[in-house]
Amino acid sequence: MDRPGRDLNPGAADSWPPEIVPLAQELADAAGAVIRPYFRSAPTAELKGDLSPVTVADRAAEQAMRALIAARRPLDGIHGEEFGLERPESAWRWVLDPIDGTRAFITGRPIFGTLIGLLHAGRPVLGVIDQPITGERWLGVAGQRTVFRGAHGRAGTRACAEIGHAELSCTSPELLGEGLTRFQRLADASRRVTWGGDCYAYGLLALGLIDVVAERDLKIWDWAALVPVVEGAGGRMTDWQGKPLTPDSPGDALAVGDPALLASVVGLLA
Repeated sequence: MDRPGRDLNPGAADSWPPEIVPLAQELADAAGAVIRPYFRSAPTAELKGDLSPVTVADRAAEQAMRALIAARRPLDGIHGEEFGLERPESAWRWVLDPIDGTRAFITGRPIFGTLIGLLHAGRPVLGVIDQPITGERWLGVAGQRTVFRGAHGRAGTRACAEIGHAELSCTSPELLGEGLTRFQRLADASRRVTWGGDCYAYGLLALGLIDVVAERDLKIWDWAALVPVVEGAGGRMTDWQGKPLTPDSPGDALAVGDPALLASVVGLLA
C-alpha cells in the first residue's frame, strides 16, 4: 500500500495501486445497497445548517463507503459531505457525496446520484456518478475514456461549437444567487435551458445530450467526481472564469461538452 505523498503520476492509471479503480466501483455498490431500500419510502428529512436536506440514507451510505475505504486503504484521506474530512495530509483523498440531489431522492425522482471522487495532490483523477435506482453508472479515470454502464447511451460528448445551438442545464435558479444575471445572459444566448438534475445533468452531458451546465455554490463533494467523467467523455470542466477547479475554487462550476464552447460561455458569464 502506498504511503501519503508517494510520487505517483495521477495521469497514468496503470501506475496507480491496482485496487483503486475496483475500490471505487465497490464504494458505489455499497452506497447503492444502502440507498435503494429507502427510495420512495418517505424517509424523514432534516435540515442542516445551510438549510439543505439530509436523510438517514445519506448518512448510512457515507458510513458504508468510509468503512470500506478504512478497511482497504486506511492511509487515504476522506472528505465526505456528511462526516467531514479525515487525514487531510494524505496525497490520496476520496471525496464522497452519498446522495447528490437529496431533494429529488426525497420526492421519489431517480435523477439523484452517488458521487465518488478521488484527488491526488489536490487534482481530481477519478470520478464515479452512480444512479442506484436505474443502474446507470459513469466511471471517469484521468487519461482514459469515460465508461458508461446503462441501457441507453454511450459515453461521449457531442460537437456543438455555437452557443446558439446549445442545450443549457442548471439544477435550480435559487442556487445561482448573485450570479443569476450572468447566467441569464448565457440562457438568452443558448438554444434553451432546462432545470433540475444535480449530478445527473453532468452524466447526460457526458452522453452528448446536454451541451452546457453552469452552476454556483458547489462544494468540493459536488464537483470532484464530475471532472474526470466530463473530461474523459471529451468535455471540459472549469470555474466560471475558465480556470481549473481546485479545492480552493469559489464554488462556480461550468461544464461544456464541446471544448470549442468554453471561451464563448466564459465570456457570457464574465
